[in-house]
Amino acid sequence: MIDFARINAAALTSLPVLLSRWLPDGRREGGEWVARNPRRADRKPGSFSVNMTTGKWADFATGDRGGDVVSLAAFLSGTGQVEAAHSLADMLGVR
Repeated sequence: MIDFARINAAALTSLPVLLSRWLPDGRREGGEWVARNPRRADRKPGSFSVNMTTGKWADFATGDRGGDVVSLAAFLSGTGQVEAAHSLADMLGVR
């Protein structure tokens, strides 16, 4: 079984590093990381953001959204939640 809660908790503690790696053109604006959505032809940052406290994210131009860091990893990599959770757990050393 995958402990999504544990993986998400570990990911939240490393979220600034993860976001700068996954969305390198982004920037912190208050409690949000604002970036271009790499999954579409997004011209400028603004409609895609990640809450730095909760990991919730949304692209307000397309309606894509998720409630945690695992769902963000899945969205950005184009994989499912389980594969994203395994990759994130490996990256963070969560066992």
